[in-house]
Amino acid sequence: MVPAAVTDLFRATYDAEPDLVASAPGRVNLIGEHTDYNGGYVLPMAIPQRTCVAAARVEGNLARAASANLAGGDRIREFTVGSEMVTRSWLDYVQGVTQALARDGYAIGGFGLAIVSDVPLGSGLSSSAALEVSVLRALRDLFSLVLDDVRLAQLGQRAENDFVGAPVGLMDQMAASLADDHTALFLDTRTLQYEQVPLPPGAALVVINSGVTHNHASGDYRTRRAECERAAQALGVPQLRDLDMEDLPRVERLPDPIGRRARHVITEDHRVLDSVAAMKAGDLRRLGDLFNASHASQRDDFEVSVPEIDLLVSLAQAEHGVYGARLTGGGFGGSIVALVEDDAAAAVATRVAAAYGNRGGRQATVLVPQVATER
Repeated sequence: MVPAAVTDLFRATYDAEPDLVASAPGRVNLIGEHTDYNGGYVLPMAIPQRTCVAAARVEGNLARAASANLAGGDRIREFTVGSEMVTRSWLDYVQGVTQALARDGYAIGGFGLAIVSDVPLGSGLSSSAALEVSVLRALRDLFSLVLDDVRLAQLGQRAENDFVGAPVGLMDQMAASLADDHTALFLDTRTLQYEQVPLPPGAALVVINSGVTHNHASGDYRTRRAECERAAQALGVPQLRDLDMEDLPRVERLPDPIGRRARHVITEDHRVLDSVAAMKAGDLRRLGDLFNASHASQRDDFEVSVPEIDLLVSLAQAEHGVYGARLTGGGFGGSIVALVEDDAAAAVATRVAAAYGNRGGRQATVLVPQVATER
């Protein structure tokens, strides 16, 4: 169990007992990809995998952190609160959090952290947001900070944007802060209004990690965000959220590729709204069709899929008992999510992972349901 492991790591690292243990989950996004930084709608859900942080206050302003499973092993890393410096390592997520807190006027001192996570890195399941939110929860309790869950999520996003340098939207941190693994979080990323929407009876999710990792602090994710901003500017709106399906004819007159990027965002926002309606109506076939359409849009219009992901999706879509499947997360690797009949989830996950390994040469890891086997 992760909570026991993190307490053990803290004791082994600092030869002391922690003051507290905090945690936050990874997330799977059911639908609504690359809409959050465009002011749109998203529909994430927490997964069972979590990041746990054991923490204790210390005198002065020295911060120390150790991780059992982030790059660098369990070696202790240090920095001075108030004098954070970029290291290009996992420590930057911790430093980004302390800097964001200070810039908002929250006073903290020195501390020791131990971090253990079973959210796989680079999997499209928000390992970074789980780390940021778990650290923020620990520091909130350690230093008695008056900080609600929405503000906490905003500080986590700021840490990742401003210190780590990854131009992510707010969805991941909001999911890590507010979502659970029983209901989806229907979130308007512009107004921050949200609603818990239960998964319909008879449905289950399958989440499979492709083994292809990504990095949102560099590369094509940043390019896609810039393309969306160019499209919005060309269309004379602050964000692509300000457009709807009736605007598609003029969107499609934009030069390639920004026209296709905008088309994905506009249609994806519409798919989120339709998905919420389908969930409330218990219409699993409609919801599955929306999953499939979302994947096609990510693959063709937004171009964030890769061959391994397309293979996993096609294998899942071909399975009996599967309503639909799609790439989840920012893309360029990561994981897929499939909507399946609840009594078929474990068997479907096992067969898809095995077929992927046989055809793709990589090892797929089944994350949901946890009882499924891996190959």
